[in-house]
Amino acid sequence: MDDGDLPRPKGDAASKLAAEDLAPYSQDELDERIATLETEIARVKAHRDKAAAHRLAADALFGGKSG
Repeated sequence: MDDGDLPRPKGDAASKLAAEDLAPYSQDELDERIATLETEIARVKAHRDKAAAHRLAADALFGGKSG
């Protein structure tokens, strides 16, 4: 079985981050966290866009339904 076929663990990392208490963090630590999260958002968007382009190409080639 491929790793991609395995069920995802419950409670993704983003949900866990959203529940974390931010009070202990300094301003610098919060700025670093924001930069890290913005980088991760860009990475996820790029992956989403690549997957969407791949799906459109496959649909065009095989005549699948889009959506």
